[in-house]
Amino acid sequence: MSGTTPRDTGSSQGYRGRNSTADRALDILLLFGDERLILSATEVATHLGVARSTAYRYLQSLTSNGFLEENDGGSGFRLGPRVLDLARLARKGVGLSDLARPVMRTLVERTEVPALLTRRAGAAVVCLEREEAGHTLRLSYERGQVLPVNAGAAALALLAWAPEEELDELLAEPLARFTDATYTDPGELRAHLADIREQGYAVGRGELDPDVLGIAAPVRAEDGRVIAAISIAALSHRVPDEKIEQYVIPVREAADELSRQVARMGVA
Repeated sequence: MSGTTPRDTGSSQGYRGRNSTADRALDILLLFGDERLILSATEVATHLGVARSTAYRYLQSLTSNGFLEENDGGSGFRLGPRVLDLARLARKGVGLSDLARPVMRTLVERTEVPALLTRRAGAAVVCLEREEAGHTLRLSYERGQVLPVNAGAAALALLAWAPEEELDELLAEPLARFTDATYTDPGELRAHLADIREQGYAVGRGELDPDVLGIAAPVRAEDGRVIAAISIAALSHRVPDEKIEQYVIPVREAADELSRQVARMGVA
């Protein structure tokens, strides 16, 4: 997966402690859920701890870029067409999800930690599936979650095999910081991605959520393209460096097995 860890949704720790405009925009989008389909500027201001005028400015920026749209009657803001486009791209992985679920269940049985299936959509990573272990570990990666591409093992496993021209374009933009472990320097990130390609998998500790270890391996289509990543997430302190290999092996075997099924079924 990606580097993921228990998430404290009610505090300013971890990636909730960020301050840039991009970070605030992501925080606003993450406020939407089944119980909250419409957001007001007042709700956003309260959540972000800013003035209502500042919150409204963020909302207008998201609206102008198509991520939000004003609700009928001006009663608030709802998700806009750009988010629907991301959801459409994620749903292209439905066939992949069907193949992945039994593979992920086996991976959870072997590792006893949650397993994730992720896919890249431009400069974002979409969590397609999440398979729980016997207990619930609170992570940033939830099914349907859209997260940045530079933080966490799952994201970096996808980014490592991105076409060079796409990588150049992605790294030309400022990279958001979520924790002290997040890669934000393009040169350092490129070097790290090269290491991931060489070893064939990614390991992350606290790059997205503090105190979480993620291990991810690429899933390939028949033509060799990396189309997804399978990963696991565990509390970092429970997996010291000397035990990482015990988790790397089942993650890589799960990714290889899913790759074989993808090739056999012709899933893109």
